[in-house]
Amino acid sequence: MASDRRRPKSSKNEQRATSYLSLAERLRAGDTTVTKELEARLKRLDAVEPTLKAFVHVARDAARATAKASDARWKKNKPLSPIDGMPIAIKDIIETFDMPTGQGSPMWKEFATKRDAAAVQALREAGAIIIGKTTTTEFASSHPFAPTTNPHDATRTPGGSSSGSAAAVGAGIVPAALGTQVVGSTLRPASFCGCVGFKPTFGAINRGGSYDYLSQSATGVIAATPNDAWIVASAIAQRVGGDPGFPGLIGPELPPEARAPHRLVVLQTAGWGKATDGARKAFEGARKRLSGLGIELIDRSGDPDIEALEHSISEALPLTLAINAWESAWPLGAYEVQNAKVLSGPARQRLADARKMTPDGYRGMLRRREDIRARYAYVAARADAIVTLGATGAAPVGLGSTGDTSMNVPASLLGTPAITLPHLQDGHMPLGLQLIGRKDEDADLMALAGWVWQNY
Repeated sequence: MASDRRRPKSSKNEQRATSYLSLAERLRAGDTTVTKELEARLKRLDAVEPTLKAFVHVARDAARATAKASDARWKKNKPLSPIDGMPIAIKDIIETFDMPTGQGSPMWKEFATKRDAAAVQALREAGAIIIGKTTTTEFASSHPFAPTTNPHDATRTPGGSSSGSAAAVGAGIVPAALGTQVVGSTLRPASFCGCVGFKPTFGAINRGGSYDYLSQSATGVIAATPNDAWIVASAIAQRVGGDPGFPGLIGPELPPEARAPHRLVVLQTAGWGKATDGARKAFEGARKRLSGLGIELIDRSGDPDIEALEHSISEALPLTLAINAWESAWPLGAYEVQNAKVLSGPARQRLADARKMTPDGYRGMLRRREDIRARYAYVAARADAIVTLGATGAAPVGLGSTGDTSMNVPASLLGTPAITLPHLQDGHMPLGLQLIGRKDEDADLMALAGWVWQNY
């Protein structure tokens, strides 16, 4: 499928990526139809899917019926929402009433709950077209690896665990897809596949019916543009809110007005030591470009507060993995009783690690997490946002790894919103520029990202 491999676009072209909001204007004017746009997407799917392998299920008949109903609403100028008629793919860790939810495990192959997850219910109520289910690694963790390939180079991984969602957006099959993240599963594959990845504040998007349920996991959106990421996330939050007991995504239905950042804090994190030469060069170029746009950038050099944050955030990955292991005692323990042979080696190891821990040890880890979050909040209050790499480098060659998570886990540990923009390159492959915001200030982070998108 060499002819279908797509090289990353230049920054200028990326800025001109068409948002579904622009298409909505054409639908309203009668210049196109939802059905016509859907058929083009399905044609693209058929062309690239044999090599891309992004989907485990495609709901063609249901998608076409939904498109027809959407066309009728647009014709009357009565769309249900800004995403009425938008084709959206769903990570196969999230329930859909009309398709199985396999969780990337043979244990749950063809298992169907016959209900929609909260986010999927909301998307249907908003008129979105649920085009299919996308691949995930086992239980949205790291193994076994999905067969999905990178849309820019079929010899490389798309990242994970939201492998199929990122690949489907990066290949131009859908303008948006749902992913989840507990370590780096939305931001990293988005960075690898040349997409926008948006991980909201923890609890901002209702996770009911999603099997990615750990205390750092968040339902997120992988999209072609920041505007698309926002309107999908807000459509969900407007209808089903956030997790119970949380305020949900705070902000307008439509994307917030772009706002120029005045000061950004540069964080290297533990990932900087693992970054490729190409990634480091790309980020240094980004620093110069952002400075040239009039933005002040401050970092650990000569700033003891940022230096202290760098030291504390350096333990984000081991601390996160330990917390996740304890929280995975169920259901992995139940799965072991049911069919231990079906569990992967890494899953069995997480369970073994959990059995060595104690409740007191877990409470200590939570206290440490809160300490790091407090230190971050202190530093983050001094600037508009944090800026760093979206990944340690380009997507690795081969499907034996979904890539290093070091650049992405800090936002997960912090529970804060983060977004990666496809503005960088490592060699001929895409690489994300990541912005991290403050808890519950997702709209402000999106406003900043919108400005960078337009002006970078």
